[in-house]
Amino acid sequence: MTELTRIWPLPAAASSEAADIADWYARDDRETPWLRMNFISSADGAVTVDGLSGGLGTDADQLVFEALRTLADVIIVGAGTVRAEGYGPLRVDAPEQRTARGLAPQPVFAIISRALSIDPGDRIFTDAPVRPLIVTCRSADEERRKRLESAADVLLCGDDRVDGRELRRALAERGLAQMHSEGGPTLFGDLVRDDAVDELCLTLSPMLVGGAANRIIAGDDQTLRGLSLAHVIESDGTLLLRYQRA
Repeated sequence: MTELTRIWPLPAAASSEAADIADWYARDDRETPWLRMNFISSADGAVTVDGLSGGLGTDADQLVFEALRTLADVIIVGAGTVRAEGYGPLRVDAPEQRTARGLAPQPVFAIISRALSIDPGDRIFTDAPVRPLIVTCRSADEERRKRLESAADVLLCGDDRVDGRELRRALAERGLAQMHSEGGPTLFGDLVRDDAVDELCLTLSPMLVGGAANRIIAGDDQTLRGLSLAHVIESDGTLLLRYQRA
C-alpha cells in the first residue's frame, strides 16, 4: 500500500488513507473563489513522455490526483488536453467521500475551448453524471456554440479568448467556487497571465526524460508570479509540492 508522508511543515504526518490525504489539501473557506492547478513533471522538467502525462505518473501522484478531484466543485480542462489525454465522462470513483464533506456526489466538468470543435454526441457529454460546461469566448463560432448547447451549458468568458478573471466570476456565480484545473500548459499560461491562479500542486516524478518535452506552462509572454510553499509530501522518491500565490 502506498504511503504518503507530509515532511513539511513539521510535525510530519504519514497516511495511505484517502480522507487523510484530502484533508491535507482541503480549504476551510469554500465560499471564496479559489483556482488550483495540478501538474506533474519529471525531475528535469518534462511534462510528458511520448506526448502524454501518464508516462510520468506514480501511485502517490494518483492518490493526490483523486484527492484534489474529491475536493473540487468544478474541474477545468482545456479541450486540447481532453483530446490528447483521452478524457471520457468525468466522475470521481468514490462519491461517498464527497458527500461525507457535504459536497455534491460528482464535480462539474468544464471544458475550455475557443474553436468549439467538439462533438456534442461524444460520450464525454452523453454519459456524464453531471451536465458539463463549455467555456468559450464571445467571438467563437455561433453555429458551433448553439450546437453544443444541446449537450452542455455554454459560458462566454472573454472577447477573443477565454479570460481567466471572467472564468472565475462565472463559475463562482454558479456556486462553483472551488475550481481545480488539470491543464494543459497553454491554459495554465493564459490563466497565469490573467493573474487568475491561486495555487499550484506540482508532482515531481523521480525520472529523467530528456528530449524536447514541454514545460507545465506554455505561452509567449514571460510572467513572473511569486509563490509561497504550503507543504511538501514524499512517497518512494515522488515529491508532491503545494504552492500558493505569495
